[in-house]
Amino acid sequence: MDEKDLQLARAMVAAELEERQQGDSFFISPKRSLDDSEAKLKAFRRTRSLNAPSPVQQFGPCGRIMKNSAMVMTIQDPASQRLTWYKPPLTVLVIKKVRDVSVLSPFVQLVHWLIEEKRMVVFVEASVMEDTLLDKFSSFTAIKDKLMTFRDGKDNLTDKIDFIICMGGDGTLLYASLLFQQSVPPVMAFHLGSLGFLTPFQFDNFQDQVNNVLEGNAALTLRSRLRCIIIRKNELDETNAIDKKDNKKPSTNILVLNEVVVDRGPSPYLSNIDLFIDGKHITSVQGDGLIVSTPTGSTAYALSAGASMVHPSVPAIMVTPICPHSLSFRPIVVPAGVELKISISPDSRSTSWVSFDGRNRQELKHGDSLRVTMSIYPLPSICEQDQISDWFDSLAECLHWNVRKKQKHLDELTDLTHSSSDDTLDSLDQLDCTDKEQQQHQ
Repeated sequence: MDEKDLQLARAMVAAELEERQQGDSFFISPKRSLDDSEAKLKAFRRTRSLNAPSPVQQFGPCGRIMKNSAMVMTIQDPASQRLTWYKPPLTVLVIKKVRDVSVLSPFVQLVHWLIEEKRMVVFVEASVMEDTLLDKFSSFTAIKDKLMTFRDGKDNLTDKIDFIICMGGDGTLLYASLLFQQSVPPVMAFHLGSLGFLTPFQFDNFQDQVNNVLEGNAALTLRSRLRCIIIRKNELDETNAIDKKDNKKPSTNILVLNEVVVDRGPSPYLSNIDLFIDGKHITSVQGDGLIVSTPTGSTAYALSAGASMVHPSVPAIMVTPICPHSLSFRPIVVPAGVELKISISPDSRSTSWVSFDGRNRQELKHGDSLRVTMSIYPLPSICEQDQISDWFDSLAECLHWNVRKKQKHLDELTDLTHSSSDDTLDSLDQLDCTDKEQQQHQ
């Protein structure tokens, strides 16, 4: 560190000391501050934080934020979120894409290696064992009896699975989210499907990549999920969402990774949907419907409806109208801590339909309401590189984001070498026609 850099670091520390003294904050001794000068300078030059800087809580000479218990919270920096195992993982769930012959060979290689080499207990869906095409692989028949099976909707996998491997497209990750409606084990997704926006790993050297993950050498993206509860008319208490007499739970209580969609279904009429945020009526949606999505879902259906693409580490909820009958209804982004309520407007001509990550489609009738909040159970998706690189690589490779031919440099535009700022389009066209006539006479 040269003298100029050291002076800059000392000035930064002095400014911080002055701020903290004025704000009645705790005091740092000058000796300790000078010892930290070099670290301060490094942090100033380059930060790996994905969190916004903590805002100053004093505004001018008199104003400041009122201190209360609600403001005390700890948020881990997304850039520092890395996988660790407090004990070696023993059980792994392998989810493969259905009705795709090209996935069969990689699937057999993986499960055979996990069982024979890694000595892990492998779970697969029961329907996989019924696939007769797998019997053609001799290596599969050798380990078939060692596989553990489950059936969706019947068997509870909670606390049985240490690790999940998805083989296919983004749908396999959505299925993993559906299977675990509370805490989700870490998910490693191999790109063997069509698009693969959420599947960063290539299968070529799967042994090395899985070993790295099992050794804890991986970054994590915590993909937030939405908790969606349907409250039927006269079925449950509106305030507590649980009937105190019968102690019933909501008929639909599901976590989604991408989005919950409310649309007009088979009706020829416009949807007429009321949207409330934290109990306040925000607007009525007149159109084909409404999409409420997570940042992960911002690059799915919401993207097609005109929403912005939001990085999965951003704590937010996207609200996007589907074909609104209005020129001014733009998609919005709201804080992750709010509660959304969606209901059919009393004067609506028809009912609406709701689906959760493209599944469990059901009718939303007059008097019913859909409550949406951010869940406390994210899906921990294992990164191939890191949170930033994986996301922008997916944007480029899967969506061809901002792909266009580069503008030519002026030196490459030979057509403009004889033109001047006084030339008009007509004069340039005439010049072009003259050149063509001369070429024809020659």
